[in-house]
Amino acid sequence: MNFRLALAVVVIAGTAIGVAMPEVVGESMIAPAPQPASTAQTASGDASLNLAASAAEPDFSDSLTIQREDDGHFYADVSVDGQSTRMMVDTGASVIALTGEDATALGIVWDEADVRPVARGANGPVYGVATVLPLVELGGLSAENVPAMVIPEGLFVSLLGQSFLSKVARLEMAGDALVVTGQ
Repeated sequence: MNFRLALAVVVIAGTAIGVAMPEVVGESMIAPAPQPASTAQTASGDASLNLAASAAEPDFSDSLTIQREDDGHFYADVSVDGQSTRMMVDTGASVIALTGEDATALGIVWDEADVRPVARGANGPVYGVATVLPLVELGGLSAENVPAMVIPEGLFVSLLGQSFLSKVARLEMAGDALVVTGQ
């Protein structure tokens, strides 16, 4: 892995500081590239987001509390199309960003030849493959057809970004807890 890619990934992961210090977050450190070149294979459908409560989960008016971990970040067990994966909550990421390992475990298939610049970090392009996740769930919150990126190299933890987080009513820090409130 080259130094520039490694530095861009560190900067992207560092955007999670926005969760711990929201007053210093301005615009997102990771923004979708103007024209993603390809898409990983996932369920087809329109790219609209639908927020709906799962019948087995709490009502949207309920809140989910995520405790800060020892490294200062917030992590959540997120279900992607029925399979659980652990992600760092990253309010500075425009979309969900999956590590190559997590994407493979979730059944997302991509061709290495399709890896292109998919986002722009503070130090330049971030390479990956744009995709759409059929269903993403966190507690009683769910969204369909959620934009995401697979970052095959250099990302060490998957990021739960704004393509999902923007659909909740409120994210609020209360001490060492992040309270996620549905609509």
